[in-house]
Amino acid sequence: MAEKVAVVLFNLGGPDSKNAIRPFLLNFFMDKNIIRLPVPFRCLLANMIANKRSRREAGKSYGELGNKSPLLENTDVQRKALEKVLKADSRETQFKVFTCMRYWHPMAAQVVREVRDWGTDKIVLLPLYPQFSTTTTWSSLEAWNKAMYEAGIEIPSSMVCCYHENAGFVSASAENIKVCYDQALEDGHEAPRILFSAHGLPEKIIRDGDPYQWQCEQSAEAIVKELGIEGLDYQYCYQSRVGPQKWIGPSLDEALAKAARDERAVIVYPHAFTQEHVETLVELDVEYQEEARKLGVPGYYRAQTVGVHPDFIQGLAGLVVEHLDKDGVAPEGFECPCSEEFGKCCVKTRTAMDCSICKKAA
Repeated sequence: MAEKVAVVLFNLGGPDSKNAIRPFLLNFFMDKNIIRLPVPFRCLLANMIANKRSRREAGKSYGELGNKSPLLENTDVQRKALEKVLKADSRETQFKVFTCMRYWHPMAAQVVREVRDWGTDKIVLLPLYPQFSTTTTWSSLEAWNKAMYEAGIEIPSSMVCCYHENAGFVSASAENIKVCYDQALEDGHEAPRILFSAHGLPEKIIRDGDPYQWQCEQSAEAIVKELGIEGLDYQYCYQSRVGPQKWIGPSLDEALAKAARDERAVIVYPHAFTQEHVETLVELDVEYQEEARKLGVPGYYRAQTVGVHPDFIQGLAGLVVEHLDKDGVAPEGFECPCSEEFGKCCVKTRTAMDCSICKKAA
């Protein structure tokens, strides 16, 4: 009988109705990996932020999208594409791909039951975050392990913790950027500047050893190399700031202002997002585009996320196959890419969790 392998895609999640916006935001800000305060203070602050943002910024943004997020729908398209490739490439293994969202349905407890009921022999956890962060991949792993423990389930498992320089991801990214680059040249813009825009984080999280910023910048460098454009003008920047803390920079606002001063057209590429959702469809396509117009940026283009680009899906399939005979948490290639300064990378911190998955990759 063929071995049954459940592949679980981790993603953020998003509200599926207007009434779900506030509880989704509350789930998000109650995560101890997001707001790093003791429970009473975190609860108070999370409620305040969720109440405010559901009525204002987030409520307006999701309103632009019909009062819901397209993230689940777009992740489901990726899920089906990945399952199709895995099934086509293997006759000895029976694959089924599941979607597990962190802050809205389907969440870990539900998906753990679905995986158990399918009768899987092995689980491969695959975050749709190429770059590792304690605020995304690590948080999802914690939620998954908690759900597995509470359900009393022990199944051999492995997780891909990061793949920020994966060949399929890099190739798909470069191809999507090149479409916009060629269009900008055709429109008469000489040497357009590529702005690699990732979701920002508070500086303190990075200072505490989170490798996210470094991995985002390594992703950008790999994509630039793949593009192979001599003298390419590009810059890293960060978006989606929330709260009063100092965040990593420069911000996308600052990058746009600089492009306006330099009289450069820009191509914005959200290289930390692998599918379209509110941060791309509203923030980038509406809000930042309007900001660029007001600043006088001579041209504004936005490259699409990798989505179901064949190279990206094939890259994900390769990661799954690579982890089939492994246990525990490991990056692509099974060698930690992070230097000692990043004490909060997944490989270094996994031993802090008392769970069956956090064994040394063998």
